[in-house]
Order: sequence, then C-alpha cells, then structure tokens
Amino acid sequence: MEYISSDTNVWIDFFVIGCIKLPFRLPYTYVMNSDAINDELLSPGGLRDELLRCGLLSVELTIEEFEFAEEFGLLYPRLSIYDRIALAIAKARKIVLLTGDGALRKAAKCENITVIGTIGILDKLLDGDYINEDDYRFCLMELQKRNGREVRLPKNEITLRFKRFSK
Repeated sequence: MEYISSDTNVWIDFFVIGCIKLPFRLPYTYVMNSDAINDELLSPGGLRDELLRCGLLSVELTIEEFEFAEEFGLLYPRLSIYDRIALAIAKARKIVLLTGDGALRKAAKCENITVIGTIGILDKLLDGDYINEDDYRFCLMELQKRNGREVRLPKNEITLRFKRFSK
C-alpha cells in the first residue's frame, strides 16, 4: 500500500461534489498530521469525521518532519503551517503529496516531491477501473459547476478531460 501525504483542498473538492469516498478506492493510505485534521478539516461541517471514517490516517510529526516544516517556513513564506507540515511529511517519508494548492505544488517541485491533485486522483480512478466513465464524467461536471467557488481547479484541465469522451 502506497502512502500519500494529504493537504486539505483536494478533500474539500471531493466532499462538495458528494464523492468523498472515491479516492479511498485507490490502493493508497492517505495520511495527515493530527493537528491539521483537527484544525483544518472543520469546514465544511462533517468533512473531518467522514474522512476519518473512510480511512484517513492521523499521524504525528517526527523530529525530522518538524525540522523540515520549520525550514520550509523560511524557504516558502506563502505556505501555511499545515501546508509546510504536509510537505515535510511527504519529503521525510519519501511519499507523494496530495494537494491542489499552487504555492504548495511549487514548493513540492523545488523539493523534488511528486504531487497529485483532484483531477489526477480522478484520472487514476478511471484508468484503474475503480470508477466507470459515467462516474468520472459526473465528477467532472460537478467540479466544473462549482469551479471558481468551493472548488478551484484549472478550467483547461477539466475541459481537456471532457474532450477524452467526445472523440
């Protein structure tokens, strides 16, 4: 089982479209720092409890991760403390980072950390036959409807995915 360090925004994307359970079909264990779970997953209401029921794993920081998070504060001042912690967990454990946050993605690139976001998770679900094309299209349509409000995804990436089916 592959581990993935989680930021908050991807979970919000799946939650607002009513598909929070879908990413847990993949052969991954999603981890998030316990403080981030208790502080960042409060809104929308019910998000935290639903993620924990689905299998989000609460983890404590190691000394190395704490030190990385401190260092990242100086290197990447635009990142929140919990963004730095998610990045530190990914770096120290040599695992993928789950995020859609632009500044966090840039920092991950600088740290040579692989990143996956909402659309990447959807692609993996479809490509691995964890969901069918109808479910995939439904998710894309719901994300597109909410894009710019509760969801912030690159419009061109959503459009590109729709073209996959119009051939």
